[in-house]
Amino acid sequence: MSLIYEEIELEDMDYDPKEQIYTYPCPCGDNFYILLEDMVDNDEDIATCPSCTLRIRIIYDDGDLPELTEESSDSDEDSDDDNIRRMK
Repeated sequence: MSLIYEEIELEDMDYDPKEQIYTYPCPCGDNFYILLEDMVDNDEDIATCPSCTLRIRIIYDDGDLPELTEESSDSDEDSDDDNIRRMK
């Protein structure tokens, strides 16, 4: 495992409520990513960059996190069906 590049406060990260994911710019040009689900269910505090080996530690209290919402698998299947139809 690589060392922690930096410690970042949760409020300094960008949050996508639809995807329920936090991001933060990585020096390599990509973004660090961490899922809200991992933070809530697994007490995860490390975000990784998919393009390099850098990792950051996120500083937060459990009360700082938004509520985790469950997405319906039916809506995901509908989206996949729509994407397949567009490709035809």
